[in-house]
Amino acid sequence: MDNNYIVSARKYRPSTFKSVVGQAALTDTLRNAISTNRLAHAYLFCGPRGVGKTTCARIFAKTINCLNPTPEHDACNQCESCVAFNEQRSFNIHELDAASNNSVEDIRTLIQEVRIPPQIGKYSVYIIDEVHMLSQGAFNALLKTLEEPPSYAVFILATTEKHKVLPTILSRCQVYDFQRITVNDTVNYLRYVASQEGITAEEQALNVVARKADGGMRDALSIFDQLVAFCGSDITYQQAVGVLNVLDTDYYFRIVAAALRGDVSAVLLLFDEVLRKGFDAGVFVTGLASHLRDVLVSKDPQTLPLLEVADSVRRQYSEQAAACTPQWIFAALDLLNTCDIDYRTARNKRLTVEICLVRLCRLVMPAVPQPQAQPQAQSQSQPQPSQQPVVSPQPAAPQQPSARTMPKRISLNGSVPAPAGSEAPQQQAQPPRQTPFTADRLMGAWVGLKKYFPKEERLNMMLAEYIPVIESDTSLRLTLANPWQKEEFVRFAGQLMDHLRQDLQNDLLRLYVDVGEYRHEEQAFTADEKYRKMLKKNPQIAGLKSSLGLQLD
Repeated sequence: MDNNYIVSARKYRPSTFKSVVGQAALTDTLRNAISTNRLAHAYLFCGPRGVGKTTCARIFAKTINCLNPTPEHDACNQCESCVAFNEQRSFNIHELDAASNNSVEDIRTLIQEVRIPPQIGKYSVYIIDEVHMLSQGAFNALLKTLEEPPSYAVFILATTEKHKVLPTILSRCQVYDFQRITVNDTVNYLRYVASQEGITAEEQALNVVARKADGGMRDALSIFDQLVAFCGSDITYQQAVGVLNVLDTDYYFRIVAAALRGDVSAVLLLFDEVLRKGFDAGVFVTGLASHLRDVLVSKDPQTLPLLEVADSVRRQYSEQAAACTPQWIFAALDLLNTCDIDYRTARNKRLTVEICLVRLCRLVMPAVPQPQAQPQAQSQSQPQPSQQPVVSPQPAAPQQPSARTMPKRISLNGSVPAPAGSEAPQQQAQPPRQTPFTADRLMGAWVGLKKYFPKEERLNMMLAEYIPVIESDTSLRLTLANPWQKEEFVRFAGQLMDHLRQDLQNDLLRLYVDVGEYRHEEQAFTADEKYRKMLKKNPQIAGLKSSLGLQLD
């Protein structure tokens, strides 16, 4: 048993600017400032946790006090100042934790120390961590010294919440914004740490650690130590997702593949398996949306750099992206975003997610063979209205599509373009459905459309109030009261007709929308306008007004 064990976050803490991960632009700026001797008297390092703020502050303090810097302007680690710093006994570098030393008296004590010049080296460096925790009085006490410190004093303030620092403090500092460390940079550094420790780790496992760390290298190294404690010297992907309680991305790939096939049963069973493993349904929805976002950015080489995953996982995203169209992904993301919003207020949360998944499967339409010629059945006499139908009929689809006939390219209005080089035109095309229907059956199907739009109150009111009339076996006409109703109705016309054709088993159905005689009624607002309007309805009001001596308010 090793009694001298040091956690990776401390053992592999960078000691030079070159070894700092993911902050190249910032470290180059600090190194150039040192090389040109253009040092400011106060710096503010801000950014998320675990990205190297305090580490860079220590490296900077150590380097500017080095007696024999290297040609690359790094500390030599051999002079008396560097040795004292490495042994944590340097009197030139002072660290103050503002979270526990945030009073005015603590800052006054610090100001008294600033008056003492350094004994070894050029500068006395004061690193104040979590500076946003200082009280209002402490900030005010620090202002004057921070603006005009002695020539040998350098202040480095570090914070994770820049917005809480007083503007008067910000104006006296050079501000450096640290950025989150990318997944690729984190994976590469974890791979280096694993090689130094003699540990074998799968790339996907390291990718899980990097994503879990959310841009913080300290968090990533702490999670890595946790995995080593459980797995030993061999870390696998399955062990990583189990220990860290992370949902396996394979579930997302399988759910999207099943949704593309329109396999509702498979999607619901996979979702049930996710719940039985203890994962929250809301986390699942946001995870699936993030997965589809990654699929979307995988379709275009220009957006591919936005995909922060390992190379092996990148290939999986590319394969699934090839099976999806952007239109389908947009519609799926819209469904998931709506579900995420509704989930927070839903009473039956599981049902809310399941309805979303079913709708996700319904986005995929069966393959449509392209007919060689117009069937004779379509040459029957049809009415020739002067206007175009709101929604034209779509080509007929097989009545019982199988998974093999599912298209790889779809569009949201239900039409499916034939893929290039496909064998569909050589297959036997089935004729379009043209099942006759009665007015009662039309009314039942029309009112039943409300179940597909439970949140569209205005649309549901129109569906209940206005019923189309049958002009022929393939033609319907709907008359609305005003142009605004027509504009609202046309927004959903495509989806409405898709459901109506399916319910009535009639693929050639057309819908024409008219607006009845619409007359804008003048509104009476002033007292005089209201009186004249009442006078038109009952002229005797004038005599009553005169006899009683009434005045208009």
